[in-house]
Amino acid sequence: MNSTTNAFDVWIGIDWEDQEHAYCVVTNANSKPLVGRVGSDAESIAAWMAAIREKFPDLRIAVCLEQARGALMYCLTQYDFLTLYSINPKQLADYRKAVYPSGCKSDPDDAELLASFLRVHGDQMRAWKPDDETTRFLRLMTEQRRECVQDRVARANELLQRLKESYPLALQIPRGDVWSDATLDFLAKFPSQRDLQRASPRQLQKWLPKQRTTPDGPDLATLHAARVAQIRQAFPMTKDSAVLEYSRFVVTFLVNAIRLLNQAIADCETKIAEHFAKHPDAELFSSFPGAGKTMAPRLAAAFGTDRQRFHNAKEVQQYSGIAPITKSSGKSVVVHMRWACPKFLRQTFHEFAGHSIRFSDWAMAYSEMRKAKGHPHQEIVRGLAF
Repeated sequence: MNSTTNAFDVWIGIDWEDQEHAYCVVTNANSKPLVGRVGSDAESIAAWMAAIREKFPDLRIAVCLEQARGALMYCLTQYDFLTLYSINPKQLADYRKAVYPSGCKSDPDDAELLASFLRVHGDQMRAWKPDDETTRFLRLMTEQRRECVQDRVARANELLQRLKESYPLALQIPRGDVWSDATLDFLAKFPSQRDLQRASPRQLQKWLPKQRTTPDGPDLATLHAARVAQIRQAFPMTKDSAVLEYSRFVVTFLVNAIRLLNQAIADCETKIAEHFAKHPDAELFSSFPGAGKTMAPRLAAAFGTDRQRFHNAKEVQQYSGIAPITKSSGKSVVVHMRWACPKFLRQTFHEFAGHSIRFSDWAMAYSEMRKAKGHPHQEIVRGLAF
């Protein structure tokens, strides 16, 4: 019997569902498991926890479930008599295949499998311990910021495509990034090529980028007149009224959507900066070459405040997914990316590695060495993250 089995007297597996959760309670190898269902609302879980505490008042209880965050995990963390374990859904799926080769599946069976997995293989698992409040907030908010940035990129790409289809003239007027305030304000004022061509010279002078003159060149009035004439004479990409009306509507919608995302990103960054300033390791992570105001909070959230969570660098590499998987059989050896990992955590280490090349001498030397051997950039970044 392993050490984790000796550490607990009761093992509980919970299969999470939206409306109610199936659970299985195991007390020892010979007793019949206690199975049932509990509602997903806080009152039902509180009543069930009270019943569990009353039934096992002095026993050590371990709980296994498939999520490391979410409503159920947040609810269970408030009960200090529980020790929580989280497993990857793929682990449970593979364990289910080993126990039930037929492929049968049910919520109560999964709950029993979770309890059994924890009781038998608990020595290979590590108890889930929440970080302090500041670190937890940074983890949630940095992930939210990243999602907003990805949404903005998607919306910006969609906006560019609409402009290419019906309003290419807007792309010929340089105003910075498509999500910049200057570009969004311009497109909000002139959401179609027809709107731009109907504008008066005075309006165009106000909204078009400023031009510079040279001592030997034409004056500003001449340059402006030439640019107005160029806009007036621009040939439309299409004269299909259905396409033009649709594109005008979509451009207006996307401009408003990107503005909201810009505001959300700015609000996230403000909150992140406020809480990161309170983090005990803020100075440490800010000192990392290339971390900056965006990556330093993400690194602080990635490592957390529990210094016993990882015993060595190898465990960090494997958990985060920056360590590749090697499969060998006979003379065949295959190395590929590790998929079963927290994707945002892996992304954090990869992005920081990319930023560090410009600010760290040894990171730059490593990159140059790999480039000289003909390795592609993304492969170099992955190696540097490792």
